[in-house]
Amino acid sequence: MKIALDVMGGDYAPVELLAGAMKWLQESEGQIILVGDQEIINEELQNHSYNPNRLEIVHASQVIGMDESPAAALRKKKDASIVVASRLVKDGMADAVVSCGSTGAQMAAAIFILGRMEGIERPPIVAAIPGRGGKPTLLIDVGANVDCRPIQLLQFALLGQAYARGVMNLDNPRVGLLNNGEEEGKGNNLSIQTYELLSGQSGLNFIGNVEGRDLFSSRCDVIVCDGFTGNILLKTLEGMVFFLAAGVKEELGAIPATFTRLDYTQIGGAPLLGVNGISVVCHGSSKREAVCNGLNIAADSINNNIVDKQLQELSRLTP
Repeated sequence: MKIALDVMGGDYAPVELLAGAMKWLQESEGQIILVGDQEIINEELQNHSYNPNRLEIVHASQVIGMDESPAAALRKKKDASIVVASRLVKDGMADAVVSCGSTGAQMAAAIFILGRMEGIERPPIVAAIPGRGGKPTLLIDVGANVDCRPIQLLQFALLGQAYARGVMNLDNPRVGLLNNGEEEGKGNNLSIQTYELLSGQSGLNFIGNVEGRDLFSSRCDVIVCDGFTGNILLKTLEGMVFFLAAGVKEELGAIPATFTRLDYTQIGGAPLLGVNGISVVCHGSSKREAVCNGLNIAADSINNNIVDKQLQELSRLTP
């Protein structure tokens, strides 16, 4: 197993990303390709002890910033770290790419370099939300696509189902549509039309509409929504966790361990589905622990052959 890590993307690059890579190497048996400015990487590596046989550096002279247009930057910066790292996966030199840089740039690189799976219009990002008893609920999409059509949400549902089967080992994952009510016919036009598509899809265990409060329940395994809604929901949860943790610490003097399961700075990353390769999107403010966890998510996706399982799921798409 070999994972390409874009060490130039993110708020704490390259120091925390390299520290996360070192932590992962200590805890796993895989190999890492560090992609970025070779001089900077070599200088920072002097602060670490590592097995050189498990570490490789691939030079990339450019970085795509958070404020740059992804498509335009991809055309202009052919030697950007996320481009080089994605190309390593495309060429079979790496099994996955992990980045904490621009989500838009990573998605563009995945689409134009790795390529979309047949039948997929818009690759979504899936996030695992911790639930009761350690059982997570998958939320898809959480930010890759802000404007969606019903057929795209159907594709998200199939991809989420494939991920639930492949990584969470669920035989028949339950899929729900995020809405403002449980009743059929609720919601905006997108929700109503998507409900009809999901209901008519054979092989999809669609249980109907679910509400935001069901995210932490055991009612379903995969919750589908557009990326605009999903991203707002995810970031609302992030803010709520910090608010509650601060309040609990003020009253009790300590923060319960449960809160760490919802701390986005520790969770790691979320896979971009629907592309012909494994690309894990990490939070821009990820530090070493989150980077290490992001690499673990990539490793799980590799070990579970998640690309092949998505293709198998899509082959069941009802015309």
